[in-house]
Amino acid sequence: MIKLLMRRLVSVLLLVLLGVGVGEVVYAQGLEWEKLNAEVVMLYQQGNYERAIEVAKQALQVAEEATGAESPFVGASLNNLAMLHQAQGQFAEAEPLYQRALAINEKVLGPNHPDVATSLHNLAALYAAQEDFEKAAPISRRALKIDEAVLGPDHPRVATSLHNLARLYHAQDELDQAESLYKRILRIREQAFGIAHPSVAESLDDLGLLHHAQRRYAEAEPLFKRALTIREQAFGQASPAVGTSLNNLGLLYYAQGQYKEAEPLYNKALEIWRLSMGPDHPHVATTLESLARLYRKTDREKEAEVSEQQAAAIRAKP
Repeated sequence: MIKLLMRRLVSVLLLVLLGVGVGEVVYAQGLEWEKLNAEVVMLYQQGNYERAIEVAKQALQVAEEATGAESPFVGASLNNLAMLHQAQGQFAEAEPLYQRALAINEKVLGPNHPDVATSLHNLAALYAAQEDFEKAAPISRRALKIDEAVLGPDHPRVATSLHNLARLYHAQDELDQAESLYKRILRIREQAFGIAHPSVAESLDDLGLLHHAQRRYAEAEPLFKRALTIREQAFGQASPAVGTSLNNLGLLYYAQGQYKEAEPLYNKALEIWRLSMGPDHPHVATTLESLARLYRKTDREKEAEVSEQQAAAIRAKP
C-alpha cells in the first residue's frame, strides 16, 4: 500500500511540472527550447526515458547558454531532467538536480513564489518515493503553505498540495490527519470542477482506500461506486481508470469475504488492463495474484495455480 501511494504521488507531480514548465519557458526562450521540450514531453509520455534524458540535457544547455546558470528557465530544465531520472528510479541523480532547481527559484523568484512550491513538491515526492517520510513531510507542508498564501485556501492547486501531503500521512498510518485532508480536497474539487469530474473520482478513491484500511467498509463502498460511475461516464467502460475502480471494489468485497461479488470485478479489471495496457503489464500480474487468493478461498486450487503461474511469468520479464 505504501509503495502504491507513493507511486501515485510522484506521477501526479511529473505530469504537472512537465506541462507547466514547458509552457513558461517556451514563452520566454523561443523555438529551440520549445522544440526540445516538446520532444521531452513526447518521449516521457512514450516511456522512452533514456532518450528523453538526452534531449532534456540539451534543453538545459540551451537555457544555460541563453540565460545564465541561475535563471528560472534553467530551474525548469533541471526539474524536468530530475523527474526523468526519478522515473527510472535514479534517485541519487535526481536529488542534486531538484536541489539546484530549488535554490535557483528561491534566489531569483523569492522564497514564497509558486515555482518554489513546485520545486518543493518535487523534492518531497523524491524523498517519499524512497520512503524517507521524515524529509518529505516538512517540505510538503512548506509547499502547501506557499500555495495557500499565494492562491487562497480553495484553489485547485492547493488541492494538489493537500493531496500530496495527505498521501504522506496515509503512508505513515497517520489516518486521522489524512482523512481530514482528503475530505477538504474533495470539497475543493467538487466546488472547482463539479461533482462528476475525474479529479473528484480520484479524491473519492483516496477516501475509499483510507476507509478500507480502517475497515470502515460500509463507508468505503459508496465512494468506490461513485468513483466508478464518474470514470465510466468520463472515459468509457474500457478505460484503465475504470479498471482501477473495479479493482478497488473487488478488493473491498474480498476483504469482507464476499467472494462471489469480488470475482467478476477482478475479471473485468483484468480484461480492461490486458486490452489497454498489454498482457504483461504489472497491473495484470497484480490482478492475477488477487484472483489466485480468491480461488484458494473458494477451494479452487487448480485455478489458483494457473493464475499464480501467469502472474509469475509476467513478473519474471525484464
